[in-house]
Amino acid sequence: MSRRRSSVRFFDPAGARFGVPTWPWRMAPPHLRTRRQLAAEGLRPGGQDVAGQVLWNSRRGGGGVRAAYLYDVRLALPKRTPSERQRLALAKALKARRICPACHRDAGYVLPRHLGTCLDCADDVEVTAA
Repeated sequence: MSRRRSSVRFFDPAGARFGVPTWPWRMAPPHLRTRRQLAAEGLRPGGQDVAGQVLWNSRRGGGGVRAAYLYDVRLALPKRTPSERQRLALAKALKARRICPACHRDAGYVLPRHLGTCLDCADDVEVTAA
């Protein structure tokens, strides 16, 4: 399917066909942004409803149509900054995910959940089992 036909297929700024205003890839109005675009600007949706969506044909995972929801940047709020206690709690939780329960070392990376130990301890178990 050509880009032009898919552009016409997904062009519904009134929201009559899709229930919410819809645009093809890269054709949304400039005041609408995705969550990721808002985050890059230091903003968050702030409880507002979805103002529209972008639809496009995808070749990933068997194809189909993908969607990205859009929010009005004029209604967006600044991102909240965590308190010092929240930052400390997050650092503590992230550190706990790096500590190997077998050798009690900080592995320097988040331990794979399917192994449950650091890679060195997992290799030692495989060598002794073989």
